[in-house]
Amino acid sequence: MAMAPTVKVVLGSFAFAVFWVLAVFPAVPFLPIGRTAGSLLGAMLMVLFQVMTPDQAYAAIDLPILGLLFGTMVVSVYLERADMFGYLGKLLSWKSKGPKDLLCRLCVISAISSALFTNDTTCVVLTEFVLKIARQHNLPPHPFLLALASSANIGSSATPIGNPQNLVIAVQSKITFGEFLIGLFPAMAVGVIVNTLVLLCMYWKLLSDPKDVEDASCEVVPAEEVVSHRFSPATMSHLTSLNSEDLRYTLESLSVRGSPNINWSADDTLRNRSIASEFLNNKGLNGEIEPKDTRIVEPLQKEEGTSLSSPVPSVNGLANIDNVVRPMAEEKGLKTKWRRILWKTCVYLVTVGMLIALLMGLNMSWTAVTAALALIVLDFKDARPSLEKVSYSLLIFFCGMFITVDGFNKTGIPSALWDFMEPLAQIDHVSGVAILAIVILVLSNLASNVPTVLLLGGRVAISAAAISPQKEKTAWLILAWVSTVAGNLSLLGSAANLIVCEQARRAQHLGYNLTFWSHLKFGVPSTLIVTAIGLTLIRG
Repeated sequence: MAMAPTVKVVLGSFAFAVFWVLAVFPAVPFLPIGRTAGSLLGAMLMVLFQVMTPDQAYAAIDLPILGLLFGTMVVSVYLERADMFGYLGKLLSWKSKGPKDLLCRLCVISAISSALFTNDTTCVVLTEFVLKIARQHNLPPHPFLLALASSANIGSSATPIGNPQNLVIAVQSKITFGEFLIGLFPAMAVGVIVNTLVLLCMYWKLLSDPKDVEDASCEVVPAEEVVSHRFSPATMSHLTSLNSEDLRYTLESLSVRGSPNINWSADDTLRNRSIASEFLNNKGLNGEIEPKDTRIVEPLQKEEGTSLSSPVPSVNGLANIDNVVRPMAEEKGLKTKWRRILWKTCVYLVTVGMLIALLMGLNMSWTAVTAALALIVLDFKDARPSLEKVSYSLLIFFCGMFITVDGFNKTGIPSALWDFMEPLAQIDHVSGVAILAIVILVLSNLASNVPTVLLLGGRVAISAAAISPQKEKTAWLILAWVSTVAGNLSLLGSAANLIVCEQARRAQHLGYNLTFWSHLKFGVPSTLIVTAIGLTLIRG
């Protein structure tokens, strides 16, 4: 592609620079508007500077990628509601045999979870859980946070739905889900093992004697809290789940029948609910109320002419509340329990069906959207609360990024740079593969992995296709592998790293600051070793 006129090159480069700065450093002092707004600003500048027309800007937005991203996010939301990530978290502490065993489990679980549910989702739901387990076992959080972020990145490389750049590659290359998995799974599996070994080697002493670590002096979380941790708030007990109308009807019909002057205020309802709950737990052995529980009569005897000293027939009144309230509560709790089990089973079956459909080679975008809508219908309630959890800011960021990168391509600068590098980066030679990997690794940490894929993808594929059709597929897989693992190099290398860092820092009572340099000390050797070994195992 020939270079555009000088004015267009300068203005297009300026617009791309604005996008890059705000994407990599979203809180810069002179324009702290964030990544999403920065992406839209870069796109708008491309049109205002007439680097591209409005129609070309709209055409640059890749709807299949957005559809696939939206569908997988909705599915992840329903899987989180169905406690899938809670079950994954419980596997971390189940019959653990020490810190090193815990670290190995975390690496495997986060890698598998990321391959199926995206690396960002895995990091969001498991970071606080990892911190709680570390505090519970008096362990330093640092190596476990690194294990979560790095293994999530490596694991996400194996499937098209593992991370955003793989979504782009899968759609542009038309490589099926099964071919993607077969081509990259060996590299991913060995990469996770190697990354785990690097972690163990670097932190062996720290994990062998965790009591000497200053981090271990933080508050220890009770074991039951760790086991029962969930991303969503815990549900209330079956008794307190009785709504006010149920409780009102029960108490009216049993205890104050014939007392029409009762004024059922909101305070009375809440007080009666708590009293009834304690009443059921303190009932006498003979069905009589213990003396301390006679206060249940107080909020009920509102009828004129009735005093606290007036006897209340226990047979016809309060003593029989246990015979009706408890069966009613148990029946309602049992129905709710089985209804939830059925719903969770449907969520898992739909998710498995989506994965099978992807393996069969069906359209990935429509498959993901179909699975998302199936879960919404099966939920049989207003979907707004679930849909509000979708990261629409990420979808908007992608729209702006598509336009900005396409505009930068129209300046001719990426083509000129690739024309210089292409003779040195032919993937039919080992040296060519090494040079291509270095270019991808550096660009992924400078410009982020998704823009790197958008800038290099088509050019690398065309260059490889000139050698053979099979080499074209191999080139796409190399791009997917290196751009993903490159995210482990530094804290700014991938969104998953930043998510772990921010989640750990903000965790209530568990805050831990994962610094840039502490991550870099582990990230550089791990990334270089894992990338090099994985390149030898990619099956094109």
